[in-house]
Amino acid sequence: MIFVNPPNVITIFRALLVPFVFWLLMVGHTREALILFVCAGISDALDGFLAKRYNWQSELGAYLDPLADKLLLVSVYVALGTLHELPFWLVVAVVSRDILIVLGVLVAWLLHNPVRMRPLVISKANTVAQIGLAAVVLADIAFSLGLGTLRLWLVWITGALTVASLAAYLRAWLGHMSTNGSVGRAN
Repeated sequence: MIFVNPPNVITIFRALLVPFVFWLLMVGHTREALILFVCAGISDALDGFLAKRYNWQSELGAYLDPLADKLLLVSVYVALGTLHELPFWLVVAVVSRDILIVLGVLVAWLLHNPVRMRPLVISKANTVAQIGLAAVVLADIAFSLGLGTLRLWLVWITGALTVASLAAYLRAWLGHMSTNGSVGRAN
Protein backbone atom coordinates (compact mmCIF):
# COMPACT_ATOMS: atom_id res chain seq x y z
CA MET A 1 0.00 0.00 0.00
CA ILE A 2 1.23 3.47 -0.91
CA PHE A 3 1.02 5.96 1.96
CA VAL A 4 2.58 9.08 0.47
CA ASN A 5 0.72 9.67 -2.75
CA PRO A 6 -0.97 12.76 -4.22
CA PRO A 7 -4.49 11.90 -2.95
CA ASN A 8 -3.23 11.42 0.62
CA VAL A 9 -1.23 14.65 0.48
CA ILE A 10 -4.35 16.51 -0.73
CA THR A 11 -6.42 14.92 2.05
CA ILE A 12 -3.86 15.96 4.68
CA PHE A 13 -3.90 19.49 3.23
CA ARG A 14 -7.72 19.49 3.59
CA ALA A 15 -7.44 18.38 7.22
CA LEU A 16 -4.93 21.17 7.86
CA LEU A 17 -7.47 23.71 6.56
CA VAL A 18 -9.92 22.84 9.36
CA PRO A 19 -8.49 25.06 12.12
CA PHE A 20 -8.16 27.97 9.69
CA VAL A 21 -11.79 27.68 8.57
CA PHE A 22 -12.92 27.48 12.19
CA TRP A 23 -10.80 30.46 13.24
CA LEU A 24 -11.91 32.57 10.27
CA LEU A 25 -15.55 31.92 11.16
CA MET A 26 -15.04 32.73 14.81
CA VAL A 27 -13.36 36.09 14.04
CA GLY A 28 -16.01 37.08 11.49
CA HIS A 29 -14.11 36.51 8.24
CA THR A 30 -16.93 34.53 6.66
CA ARG A 31 -15.96 35.21 3.04
CA GLU A 32 -12.49 33.83 3.60
CA ALA A 33 -13.94 30.86 5.51
CA LEU A 34 -16.32 30.21 2.60
CA ILE A 35 -13.42 30.29 0.13
CA LEU A 36 -11.44 27.76 2.19
CA PHE A 37 -14.58 25.61 2.60
CA VAL A 38 -15.04 25.56 -1.18
CA CYS A 39 -11.32 24.77 -1.64
CA ALA A 40 -11.71 21.87 0.78
CA GLY A 41 -14.67 20.60 -1.22
CA ILE A 42 -12.72 20.81 -4.46
CA SER A 43 -9.78 19.03 -2.85
CA ASP A 44 -12.11 16.24 -1.71
CA ALA A 45 -13.32 15.72 -5.26
CA LEU A 46 -9.79 15.96 -6.62
CA ASP A 47 -8.25 13.42 -4.25
CA GLY A 48 -11.07 10.97 -4.96
CA PHE A 49 -10.66 11.40 -8.71
CA LEU A 50 -6.88 10.95 -8.56
CA ALA A 51 -7.10 7.90 -6.31
CA LYS A 52 -9.50 6.16 -8.68
CA ARG A 53 -8.02 7.37 -11.98
CA TYR A 54 -4.42 6.44 -11.18
CA ASN A 55 -5.16 3.56 -8.81
CA TRP A 56 -3.58 5.48 -5.92
CA GLN A 57 -6.03 4.16 -3.36
CA SER A 58 -4.52 3.21 -0.02
CA GLU A 59 -5.71 1.95 3.32
CA LEU A 60 -4.44 5.17 4.88
CA GLY A 61 -6.47 7.22 2.40
CA ALA A 62 -9.57 5.14 3.17
CA TYR A 63 -9.32 6.34 6.78
CA LEU A 64 -7.93 9.85 6.23
CA ASP A 65 -10.46 11.00 3.62
CA PRO A 66 -13.66 10.55 5.67
CA LEU A 67 -11.83 11.76 8.79
CA ALA A 68 -10.80 15.01 7.07
CA ASP A 69 -14.36 15.46 5.78
CA LYS A 70 -15.87 14.91 9.23
CA LEU A 71 -13.37 17.21 10.92
CA LEU A 72 -14.25 19.98 8.49
CA LEU A 73 -18.02 19.53 8.72
CA VAL A 74 -18.11 19.15 12.49
CA SER A 75 -15.90 22.20 13.03
CA VAL A 76 -18.02 24.31 10.65
CA TYR A 77 -21.23 23.17 12.37
CA VAL A 78 -19.82 23.91 15.82
CA ALA A 79 -18.65 27.36 14.68
CA LEU A 80 -21.98 28.16 13.00
CA GLY A 81 -23.84 26.93 16.09
CA THR A 82 -21.65 29.08 18.35
CA LEU A 83 -22.41 32.06 16.11
CA HIS A 84 -26.16 31.26 16.32
CA GLU A 85 -26.32 30.69 12.55
CA LEU A 86 -27.46 27.08 13.02
CA PRO A 87 -29.82 25.80 15.70
CA PHE A 88 -28.20 24.16 18.70
CA TRP A 89 -30.26 20.98 18.33
CA LEU A 90 -28.94 20.43 14.80
CA VAL A 91 -25.32 20.94 15.84
CA VAL A 92 -25.82 18.45 18.70
CA ALA A 93 -27.46 15.95 16.31
CA VAL A 94 -24.67 16.20 13.71
CA VAL A 95 -21.84 15.96 16.25
CA SER A 96 -23.55 13.24 18.30
CA ARG A 97 -24.18 11.09 15.22
CA ASP A 98 -20.50 11.11 14.33
CA ILE A 99 -19.40 10.42 17.91
CA LEU A 100 -21.85 7.54 18.26
CA ILE A 101 -20.67 5.97 15.00
CA VAL A 102 -17.04 6.17 16.11
CA LEU A 103 -17.94 4.72 19.52
CA GLY A 104 -19.78 1.85 17.81
CA VAL A 105 -16.74 1.05 15.71
CA LEU A 106 -14.50 1.16 18.79
CA VAL A 107 -16.82 -1.06 20.83
CA ALA A 108 -16.96 -3.60 18.00
CA TRP A 109 -13.16 -3.57 17.76
CA LEU A 110 -12.73 -3.94 21.54
CA LEU A 111 -15.11 -6.91 21.50
CA HIS A 112 -12.98 -8.52 18.75
CA ASN A 113 -15.76 -8.08 16.23
CA PRO A 114 -14.28 -5.35 13.98
CA VAL A 115 -16.54 -3.53 11.60
CA ARG A 116 -15.85 -3.53 7.86
CA MET A 117 -16.94 -0.07 6.75
CA ARG A 118 -18.87 0.73 3.57
CA PRO A 119 -21.04 3.75 2.78
CA LEU A 120 -24.81 3.63 3.17
CA VAL A 121 -27.03 5.48 0.69
CA ILE A 122 -28.76 7.43 3.49
CA SER A 123 -25.34 8.43 4.80
CA LYS A 124 -24.33 9.82 1.42
CA ALA A 125 -27.59 11.80 1.26
CA ASN A 126 -26.93 13.06 4.78
CA THR A 127 -23.43 14.20 3.83
CA VAL A 128 -24.73 16.04 0.77
CA ALA A 129 -27.37 17.77 2.93
CA GLN A 130 -24.83 18.72 5.61
CA ILE A 131 -22.40 20.13 3.06
CA GLY A 132 -25.19 21.93 1.20
CA LEU A 133 -26.54 23.52 4.38
CA ALA A 134 -23.07 24.61 5.50
CA ALA A 135 -22.34 26.14 2.09
CA VAL A 136 -25.68 27.98 1.96
CA VAL A 137 -25.28 29.36 5.49
CA LEU A 138 -21.68 30.43 4.82
CA ALA A 139 -22.66 32.12 1.55
CA ASP A 140 -25.69 33.77 3.17
CA ILE A 141 -23.73 35.30 6.04
CA ALA A 142 -20.75 36.17 3.84
CA PHE A 143 -22.79 38.02 1.22
CA SER A 144 -26.08 38.85 3.01
CA LEU A 145 -28.13 36.95 0.43
CA GLY A 146 -31.35 36.75 2.46
CA LEU A 147 -31.66 32.96 2.23
CA GLY A 148 -33.60 32.53 5.48
CA THR A 149 -36.38 30.37 4.01
CA LEU A 150 -33.96 28.13 2.14
CA ARG A 151 -31.82 27.81 5.26
CA LEU A 152 -34.86 26.80 7.33
CA TRP A 153 -35.84 24.09 4.84
CA LEU A 154 -32.27 22.80 4.68
CA VAL A 155 -32.01 22.72 8.48
CA TRP A 156 -35.05 20.46 8.74
CA ILE A 157 -33.99 18.25 5.81
CA THR A 158 -30.48 17.91 7.24
CA GLY A 159 -31.86 17.16 10.71
CA ALA A 160 -34.16 14.45 9.35
CA LEU A 161 -31.38 12.87 7.27
CA THR A 162 -28.96 12.99 10.22
CA VAL A 163 -31.42 11.11 12.44
CA ALA A 164 -32.29 8.66 9.65
CA SER A 165 -28.61 8.03 8.98
CA LEU A 166 -27.89 7.39 12.65
CA ALA A 167 -30.85 4.99 12.83
CA ALA A 168 -29.59 3.12 9.76
CA TYR A 169 -26.10 2.80 11.25
CA LEU A 170 -27.52 1.67 14.59
CA ARG A 171 -29.58 -1.00 12.85
CA ALA A 172 -26.58 -2.15 10.79
CA TRP A 173 -24.33 -2.12 13.87
CA LEU A 174 -26.77 -4.18 15.91
CA GLY A 175 -27.01 -6.66 13.05
CA HIS A 176 -23.22 -6.78 12.79
CA MET A 177 -22.75 -7.35 16.49
CA SER A 178 -25.23 -10.23 16.47
CA THR A 179 -24.03 -11.89 13.23
CA ASN A 180 -20.50 -10.53 12.52
CA GLY A 181 -21.56 -8.80 9.27
CA SER A 182 -20.46 -5.41 7.94
CA VAL A 183 -21.60 -1.90 8.71
CA GLY A 184 -21.72 1.11 6.38
CA ARG A 185 -18.94 3.71 6.53
CA ALA A 186 -19.72 7.07 8.17
CA ASN A 187 -20.12 9.45 5.24
